[in-house]
Amino acid sequence: MPEFEIQHITRYIYESPVRDSANQIILFPIKDDYQDVLKQELTITGNPVVDTHIDYYGNEVGSFTYSEPHWQLTINSKIWVTTKHKELPVNDIFPSHQWEDLKRLQFVVPYIDFLKQEYFEGLAELRAIVDSAWVNDDTPYQVALRFCQYVYDNFVYIKGVTTVETTLDEIWKLKAGVCQDFAHMLMEMLRLVHIPARYVSGYICTSRHNMRGEGATHAWAEAYIPDYGWLGIDPTNNCVANETHVRLAVGRNFTDCSPVKGVYKGSSNHKLEVAVSVDDENVLNNNDAQINEAHVTSIVSESSKNSYQRYMEIIQQQQQQQQQ
Repeated sequence: MPEFEIQHITRYIYESPVRDSANQIILFPIKDDYQDVLKQELTITGNPVVDTHIDYYGNEVGSFTYSEPHWQLTINSKIWVTTKHKELPVNDIFPSHQWEDLKRLQFVVPYIDFLKQEYFEGLAELRAIVDSAWVNDDTPYQVALRFCQYVYDNFVYIKGVTTVETTLDEIWKLKAGVCQDFAHMLMEMLRLVHIPARYVSGYICTSRHNMRGEGATHAWAEAYIPDYGWLGIDPTNNCVANETHVRLAVGRNFTDCSPVKGVYKGSSNHKLEVAVSVDDENVLNNNDAQINEAHVTSIVSESSKNSYQRYMEIIQQQQQQQQQ
């Protein structure tokens, strides 16, 4: 039974002092038969009281306010989690019966939410790809794995090319993005064939340092398989998400699962730093005030460039590096 120690630091650095910061956090790992939380330590600038509740999707959600003027806001979560391997579905269990079961779920709560199609201009093109990838006598499990392979093979993993506001139209046009974009595209494909699909936020915890998504929050999808339940699928790494994936939240999309979001009074210009470390005591330099730069993903709040412009800049930079 794997055990992981995970530290997740979120820091907002403001251009000038801000106040009345109201925030929502989903940093409390899911607890079920395959994942248990041994301990959690949560420290926040100003030591505010964090009120928690369980949302519609079963996630534990915290909220807090920090009214005093401040230049920075740091949210530091340390968790100790154990996970358990979940056996995979059996491939050859009456495929036709499973597809009939899925048809009936179209009118059953809560699966309705996970079957709603998000329209985008490339939907007809994606539907044609989905239809061509269909093989007679495939089980929903086999179809889900094939769609995962398609996203992995046809979308390029490039950090910084998209943001949380990037639309499906932009992702489809770019054929590039990061884990949340891969997850959203896989969910679109699954929902097109009436397989309920939900978004998952969390962490990837593995000693294989070539896995995409290490050192940051990660995202993948879950497909509902009849006679089995929810199956985690990671299109960013083309694998089943099992005991090395720690789940924080599930929902219809990223918005339902965002680890940290909030509002405040003050200048809109700020810098966001996020650091995630698994079983690494060196994520901090001696104290919580200084994040080790090797673990930081920095995000500037405002950008006048769209996703395509960022994509072209990154491609040009890569070409220049290759020529040097």
